[in-house]
Amino acid sequence: MGAIIKTEKELESIRKGGKLLAEILSTVAAAVRPGMKSSELETYTLAEIIRHAPDAVPSFLNYTPDGASHPYPAALCVSINEEIVHGIPSDDKVLCEGDCVSLDLGLEYEGTFTDHAMSLAVGPVKKEVRELIFDTKEALYAGIAAARAGNTIGDIGAALEKIARAKGYGIIHELAGHGVGRAVHEEPFIPNFGKPGTGEKLKPGMVLALEPMFSLGSADIKVLRDGYTCVTADKSVSAHFEHTIIITDGDPEIVTEL
Repeated sequence: MGAIIKTEKELESIRKGGKLLAEILSTVAAAVRPGMKSSELETYTLAEIIRHAPDAVPSFLNYTPDGASHPYPAALCVSINEEIVHGIPSDDKVLCEGDCVSLDLGLEYEGTFTDHAMSLAVGPVKKEVRELIFDTKEALYAGIAAARAGNTIGDIGAALEKIARAKGYGIIHELAGHGVGRAVHEEPFIPNFGKPGTGEKLKPGMVLALEPMFSLGSADIKVLRDGYTCVTADKSVSAHFEHTIIITDGDPEIVTEL
């Protein structure tokens, strides 16, 4: 089974939900500061969802992905430094100057789903961390540029991989982008590496969440005992960016961009 082609009605809801998600996550990101508990970001996120879109639902909260033993307990993923993705907000995790923090949020709006993530520096950070954040974001846009009708999933992965290889970053293989729209996660699986011309062909009406994840060290990962938080095996800093896009007859449409 391949990617689901969305109807025009679904695409309109995805566009509206994506815009709301972009506004919410941008507001949350602007609140990040040293000394803040990650649980405070969760509380703020829930308040911003109500303020921007009271009829929207945080799609990660109480969601149980395939293979998980229990639901994810929060709306927002807050992943700090070696935490790649799915960090659970808590009072025990406090942001410090020099940290790299990744924020990942999903939203259900009018029965459709969008997904968006970004990494940012907490105050001044080391040069290599600043460059990792910049390059991971650049890779996302390279992947988006390759996401054109007639191209393939492998073309997207190759575009992401090219930037990571040039900088010597670890490319997280087990975690990847995915289809989205009617559910939080749909086919196809979109690795952050690939061979041009391989994999499923892209068609107008597909909705994809592209999300490069690179590290300053090893590409090997571990999952913590909470069952969700994925960390680099060597505890090297990682970065993560994600946009939801619509494949069109021309340039891909980024629905989670302000």
